[in-house]
Amino acid sequence: MAAPAPTPAPPSPSRRTFLGRLSLPERNYLANALRTETVGGVILLVAAIAALVWANAFGSSYASISDFHFGPESLGLNLSVAHWAADGLLAIFFFVAGVELKRELVAGELRDPKAAALPVVAALCGMAVPALVYTLVNVVGGGSTDGWAVPTATDIAFALAVLAVIGTSLPNALRAFLLTLAVVDDLFAILIIAVFFTERINFMALAGAVIGLAVFWLLLRRNVRGWYIYVPLAVVIWGLMYNSGIHATIAGVAMGLMLRCTRREGESHSPGEHIEHLVRPLSAGLAVPLFALFSAGVSLSGGALADVFIRPETLGVVLGLVVGKTVGIFGGTWLATRFTKAELNKDLAWADVFAVATLAGIGFTVSLLIDELAFVGDEDMINRVKAAVLLGSLTAAVLAAVLLKLRVRRYQALYEAEELDEDEDGVPDIYEQDDPEYHLRMAAIHEKKAAEHRRLAQLAGAASNEPDRPA
Repeated sequence: MAAPAPTPAPPSPSRRTFLGRLSLPERNYLANALRTETVGGVILLVAAIAALVWANAFGSSYASISDFHFGPESLGLNLSVAHWAADGLLAIFFFVAGVELKRELVAGELRDPKAAALPVVAALCGMAVPALVYTLVNVVGGGSTDGWAVPTATDIAFALAVLAVIGTSLPNALRAFLLTLAVVDDLFAILIIAVFFTERINFMALAGAVIGLAVFWLLLRRNVRGWYIYVPLAVVIWGLMYNSGIHATIAGVAMGLMLRCTRREGESHSPGEHIEHLVRPLSAGLAVPLFALFSAGVSLSGGALADVFIRPETLGVVLGLVVGKTVGIFGGTWLATRFTKAELNKDLAWADVFAVATLAGIGFTVSLLIDELAFVGDEDMINRVKAAVLLGSLTAAVLAAVLLKLRVRRYQALYEAEELDEDEDGVPDIYEQDDPEYHLRMAAIHEKKAAEHRRLAQLAGAASNEPDRPA
């Protein structure tokens, strides 16, 4: 009697590749975005160094310019230069962050809830663990817990500047993971600022800001165009939001989220992508560096640096950035892949995720902003915590550079494979492997090269057989 046929095994659930190849549109967007962010990050690095030199070598002039006030007093906007940089210029930075977030939600890595779960979990853990580390250090050491949010932020521009300086060719998937982490990080940093650092609210001014945002949204939906309409309206919304008591940068985020970031038929770029392309250089090349110039100028004497490791507030910031960020992001990523259908790209290792998590410990722009909000009125503590942010970010950068350098050869091989365009049609070959026309083009290219090699070989053979001519 024949044995019964075995029961077929149930099909295994499909698994998603974590840090796999990006889609071609996402790859092109990422390349353009990172190019601007990297240049802006280098400018930011220069601005931070200039601020340190200026504040330590010519401290009196730095303080007098930073504290110089100007602006209409009647509108409640007679602010210092440093205040204008933090509340005014950073609104441009957060506007770009809002557009980035909107694009990620509707067309990028966060549009699929299943795919978005991993970077969101990683970013949340990467903010919760540093806050926990800071709080534990200060509870044990008897310090102030007011600065718990300082080490929760990642500065993507500074992180990419570090990549540019050390010359590491990271694969696109790792860069995209870092960028997506930073976008989610920015979102939760905005929520932290709005919820935890708003003491009192002027409801009349807030109502005016909401009405202004409604008008902004209506004009966008009616396809009204003209910078001369939107820029003055944005300034009014910003001024009302500032006077409401809610941090003025929230206005920038709100307007960025209102832009349409999906493409309609016949559009090469959505309005959000177009405006982001125009504003991003202003943010990365001017707004953020000027904020750094008037925020990073702290005294770095030997005693001040030693105090970083003595006071619980500053030690909590350093440990939060260096240890908390790394453990939070790496641990959150591992847990998300462990309990979901995602699996790590076979070309990469968990050491690569750990290196990127360490790199995310560079907290600068938003960390400095939260420091000023958390310890408002205590200039001595603000300066101490700024020194801790700088030292923690520098430590994270050095550690990440070492870890990335250990894998640089592997990264270069992956990057070259991703960027190879042998048929020179502007599309990397890896995206055309399933296209029959691509294989025909490649066959023609290879045949042409082979014919050229045969011709050169024949010429070389003829030259070697030719008899020597008399002198």
